[in-house]
Amino acid sequence: MSSSSSPGRSSPGRSSPSAGPAPRHRSHRVGLVLLVLALGGFGIGTTEFVAMGLLPDIAEDLNVTEPTAAGLISMYALGVVVGAPLIAVLAARVPRRVLLIGLMVAFTLGNALSLIAPNYETVMAARFVAGLPHGAYFGVGALVAAHLAGPGRRAQAVGQMMMGLSVANVVGVPVATWLGQHIGWRAAIALVVIIGAITVIALWWVLPALHDMPTSDPRTELRGLRTGQIWLTLLVGAVGFGGFFAFYTFLNSALTSLGHLPESVVPVALAMFGAGMVTGNYVGGRLADTLGDKAIGLGMLATAAALVLFAALVSTGWPAVVVTFFIGCAGSSAIPGLQTRLMDVAKQAQTIAAALNHSALNVANALGAWIGGVVVAAGYGYRAPALAGAALALAGVAVLVAAVAVGRRWAAQDLHEEPVPTGGYGGSS
Repeated sequence: MSSSSSPGRSSPGRSSPSAGPAPRHRSHRVGLVLLVLALGGFGIGTTEFVAMGLLPDIAEDLNVTEPTAAGLISMYALGVVVGAPLIAVLAARVPRRVLLIGLMVAFTLGNALSLIAPNYETVMAARFVAGLPHGAYFGVGALVAAHLAGPGRRAQAVGQMMMGLSVANVVGVPVATWLGQHIGWRAAIALVVIIGAITVIALWWVLPALHDMPTSDPRTELRGLRTGQIWLTLLVGAVGFGGFFAFYTFLNSALTSLGHLPESVVPVALAMFGAGMVTGNYVGGRLADTLGDKAIGLGMLATAAALVLFAALVSTGWPAVVVTFFIGCAGSSAIPGLQTRLMDVAKQAQTIAAALNHSALNVANALGAWIGGVVVAAGYGYRAPALAGAALALAGVAVLVAAVAVGRRWAAQDLHEEPVPTGGYGGSS
């Protein structure tokens, strides 16, 4: 499987900023830029997941029930889903450097609103605002990372930029949760605000002007939504990563009820899972640069195998905890390849495609949690979400195979068609 949908249809994408060389940036400290971009991802990942561990504290402080407080998690996810395509279209003409800094400013201010919000309703609004820049930041950040890295190292750069999200699960979430439990949940949000402010300053300081990285325009970005390969690739993520989240949602209950482990072991398992994600991002980036789409398929196949292994070993306790590392590693290894595939198939609409990847992952989060809940409610027990997750991962592979097959068919058709002038844009896929 190649990393693009077809030779005939991908040429505009290949000439795009993220795919082309960036010789003027070779002298810049590209690694430092990637580190700062990852720092922003670290803050975003921390605020996204910390609310899950502080629901009792938040509910008590805001005088609502825990199920009601859980709406704050859903509201953040809604902000991600809405904000990703909206910002990609409305900010299409904004220079990438200005846009990235602006997105981090918006994220920081959105979290700061939670610090002064007096009641549940205003905290809900603040969570929605904080979620709006999430997808666009990762989408634009991935394009910038790939552009600076140049050909042959794009996916590795994307993986390094995304690593902040993984490290957040290992370091950021546990630290913020501890702060929230001992000082108050707003202290955890204050930590995120500090990280956001530091990221804004660091981005202004180290991010190059990116004058050789052209902007887009709203019509081009919207026209890209007519490209079938974008939707197929997003479906790969929405379905395939659903298994990842089905497992994650019920990990606590599986280890304590089936593995008979104390709750004190759950943070260890979560840290193992996060460490696996960090490893997977690094390994997956290198594999994607070498293997293209095959890296996505291999990552999802490995995820399915690891989930089945977890289901088989969960009753044994500690061996299942070790398996959580491999689930995190396998699942996250597919993300850099998925992100760069979207760059390749999106043609000139790369901003909206890259941002929508994170909307798709949030859909996967909701889908996985829902399916996991369905199988548990049906009486199949806490082993079932991992098995259902394996089925979703395999379904993601099937969608990927279909997407590549369709791309090859279109490529074959293009080779036999008479070239027709199109005025620069190749039409929809």
